[in-house]
Amino acid sequence: MKLRYSVLDVFTDTPMTGNQLAVVRKADNLSDELMQSIAREFNLSETVFVRQPRLDYHAASLRIFTPTTELPFAGHPTIGTAVLLGLEMRLSGVRLEEKIGVVTCVMEKTGRRSGTAHFSMPQMPERLGEAPPVADIAAALGLTVEDIGCDDYEPALWSAGVPFYMVPVRGADVLARVKMERRGWPEVFPAGHHSVFLFTKVNEPGVSFGARMMTTALGFGEDPATGSAAAAFIGLLSEHEPDEGSFDYTLRQGYEMGRPSKISMRFTKRGGKLERGGIGGDAVLLVEGELDLPG
Repeated sequence: MKLRYSVLDVFTDTPMTGNQLAVVRKADNLSDELMQSIAREFNLSETVFVRQPRLDYHAASLRIFTPTTELPFAGHPTIGTAVLLGLEMRLSGVRLEEKIGVVTCVMEKTGRRSGTAHFSMPQMPERLGEAPPVADIAAALGLTVEDIGCDDYEPALWSAGVPFYMVPVRGADVLARVKMERRGWPEVFPAGHHSVFLFTKVNEPGVSFGARMMTTALGFGEDPATGSAAAAFIGLLSEHEPDEGSFDYTLRQGYEMGRPSKISMRFTKRGGKLERGGIGGDAVLLVEGELDLPG
């Protein structure tokens, strides 16, 4: 059985930076076990399997796997697949069926093998609960208690489909010296996939926040760019903005890994309530190949 696949760099316009994504075509006849094995073989943070959509006016149905588990939604697979299918199918509007629901993307071609895409969040972010004690957070990150906090942001658990512990830190220097203490990590961060999104304000051209995302349960330790975490982060950001207006931020991630990435975040508040939000970024097609699987 032969299956076409592509590898893209996502949340970047520069090849061999950003977050890598594998996209496998015509995966309708693959079992869950085989898709998980293929994702483990690619060993990237996520692999997408493209299937026929349930509705004809949708571009595709997606299954998204990390090396160890399936996800209902993820940002960089959504952006990367929207760019890839937009380029191939000459679409500017790309509707993708994911387990979380239908995700509508707007795609613009920027080159023969590149594009930029934005999508409206299929699920509004919600605060799921409080964070662990600050002393436990600091110890798990190789930091001091004084390192935790940024302006009046406080640690909390948020989700826009995938849960993340949001942890503010004092500055870019603190962000750069974070070191995971894997022992006891799931006990300190028990919810979801034990994923932690660290952030801080930065004074850099075109960038409002620096961020890192770390986890012990998805087959990798740190992710170069995490759109689902940025979507959850919008919930926290919206709490700190005025009751009315539209807001636009860019965060950078992956710099400490040598995989610089940029994620745009847009949201609107009306009457003190988050009304809509979206995530965007670039993607570059880097590799095209063929899987040769046993029949």
